[in-house]
Amino acid sequence: MKLFALILFVLTYALMIALPKHRPWVALTSAAVFLVSGIVPLASLREAIDFNVLLMLAGTMGTVSLFIQSQMPNRMAEMILKKTPNVMWVAVAMSLFAGVVSAFVDNVATVLMIAPVGLAIAKKLGISPVAMLISIAVSSNLQGAATLVGDTTSIMLGGYAGMDFLDFFFMDGKASIFFAVELGALATVPVIMFLFRKHREPVNAAVETAVTDYFPTFLLLANIVLLITASFIPGKPAPTNGFICTGLFLVGAVQSLIRGRGDRTGAKTALLEIDYQTLCLLAGLFVVIAGITNAGIIDEISNFFVKLGGNNLFLLYTVIVWGSVLISAFVDNIPYVATMLPVVSGIALSMNCPPTVLYFGLLTGATLGGNLTPIGASANIAAIGILRKEGYEVSTGDFMRIGIPFTLVAVSTGYLFCWLVWH
Repeated sequence: MKLFALILFVLTYALMIALPKHRPWVALTSAAVFLVSGIVPLASLREAIDFNVLLMLAGTMGTVSLFIQSQMPNRMAEMILKKTPNVMWVAVAMSLFAGVVSAFVDNVATVLMIAPVGLAIAKKLGISPVAMLISIAVSSNLQGAATLVGDTTSIMLGGYAGMDFLDFFFMDGKASIFFAVELGALATVPVIMFLFRKHREPVNAAVETAVTDYFPTFLLLANIVLLITASFIPGKPAPTNGFICTGLFLVGAVQSLIRGRGDRTGAKTALLEIDYQTLCLLAGLFVVIAGITNAGIIDEISNFFVKLGGNNLFLLYTVIVWGSVLISAFVDNIPYVATMLPVVSGIALSMNCPPTVLYFGLLTGATLGGNLTPIGASANIAAIGILRKEGYEVSTGDFMRIGIPFTLVAVSTGYLFCWLVWH
């Protein structure tokens, strides 16, 4: 059984890498084989799939779509631009703004919201928008790890480790991963300033975008407040956070219908904007991970890491962080994190130490590592696609000129912070 499960797992990963457009169906097919073979008993399917994570993702995606439709993101960007003196500071402000938005909104959605503003600025000033859009994309990837709802990997960690919204800020009386990410973001500011050091052209911007509906903004704020409130409820049902996110989206969809007097366009668009393929991918991966766990493969991998690190926690932490950076530069971080969370838990159990520092190291490396290459994160691919439509071809060298220093500075900062605070 162990050999069969291992071969199936390796084959699943190989096909997901070889057939990126078909990853959800590969994962679901593999999950079906694990179920049919009996490695994952059908009776345990409900425990294998983390429905709280799936509900949180679906609800957040829907609410974000309503938020984008309201034009509030463009209004916020214009207000920031009005306060910036020149192009260099515009690049810094837009990158930080993208990061702040991405802490609460999906990374790709953040790029789709903010990239048009960056394009408009570049066109107005007659400069190439390539560097600005890449900076926006990599900043979005970085800040996605800051909060429970900022990125799929954060939601996965929260679900697996039992972390609530507030745990990403403070946990067990210590500063949590939010501060590691924010320090990393601040450390990248000099990098952005250096990249745009020659662009001191003045910028004049007016606040022109009219917000069509303030209700989605209220829903996003309510989402945060309710998730914080839920953090204080002892013994709450497992899918509580998921019900909060989906419930608020349903309220937003109904409000959109009422406001539009029966016009279904807004609600329909929001439903279509939910990334159902990612939800299917995660559902399949949950079953696959349950399969290799039941077969004992996770324990084998954990023991291998322990031997590799020679029972040295710092060495293991270093391998997890920087190994995750390298792997996530080429492999989508969702299946990688899904696989490594139980591995990290097994490592901590073998070494008889708390897993928190290893969890944070995994998230830091896997989330920020996607900035190393243009194919390492969906937000990078989205930004490059937008530039291509505008007639700008982005080479790997163009991207890595920004991505490499950005990644090294941000990861190093988070790496040191998490170790110093949590080991």
